[in-house]
Amino acid sequence: MRWWSAPLPRVEAALPATGRVLEIGCGHGLFSAFAALSGTSGPARSVVGVDIDADKIALAQRMAANLPAADLTFRVAESGAVPTGPWDAIVIVDVLYLLPADAQRSLLAEAAAQLAPDGLLLVKEMSPTPRWKARWNRWQETVAVSVLGITEQVAARDGTDSGAPFTFVDPATMADWLGDEGLWTAQQRLDRRRLHPHHLLLARRSDPAFP
Repeated sequence: MRWWSAPLPRVEAALPATGRVLEIGCGHGLFSAFAALSGTSGPARSVVGVDIDADKIALAQRMAANLPAADLTFRVAESGAVPTGPWDAIVIVDVLYLLPADAQRSLLAEAAAQLAPDGLLLVKEMSPTPRWKARWNRWQETVAVSVLGITEQVAARDGTDSGAPFTFVDPATMADWLGDEGLWTAQQRLDRRRLHPHHLLLARRSDPAFP
C-alpha cells in the first residue's frame, strides 16, 4: 500500500547516483531498500536508514539481510539526533508532520549541518493545496496515527507532547527555514493523478542555478 500510495520512484530519481545516503524516519525500510537497489553506473549508493521505532528497524534489518547485493544498513535512532555525516544526500519522507513545527525546523537544521559540501536534502511532505487532497490526507492520517496506530506518534524533541496528532507545515515555509541555513531550494509537485498532495522539497549548498 505504501508503494502504491506514494511517488517513491520520483523521490529516488532526485537522489545522486552514488554516494552516502541517509534516510531519517525510514520505518520498515521500503524507500531505503529501493534507493540502495536502484541501478546506477559505477559504485552503488551506500544507504543508511534510521528510525525511532525499534520493531520496524528489526523488520528492516531482516529484509536487508536478504539483500546481500545492496549496501544497506538500518539502526535505531534512540537519541533522535541526526547521524554524523558528511552525507551526500539526506532523505525525509512523510515524517516531519509527526513533529511540532519548531521540532521540524530543528531537525531540518541538524540535517542541513550534516550534509557534504555539495550534499542534497530531500524532503517529501504534503502540500496544503489543493485543499480537497489536503483534507483527505488529514483524515487518513488521523485514522492511521490516532485510531489504528500504524504510525508511531513522535514527541517533541524535548520529550513533551505537542498536543496535536500531527502538524502539516507548508513546504514553502520549510524552504524559508532551509534558506536561513544557507541552502538553495527548489520544489516539485508530485501529486498528478494521485489522491494525496505529495510535494518534494530539494535543498543544497549550491549556486543559484540549482537544481
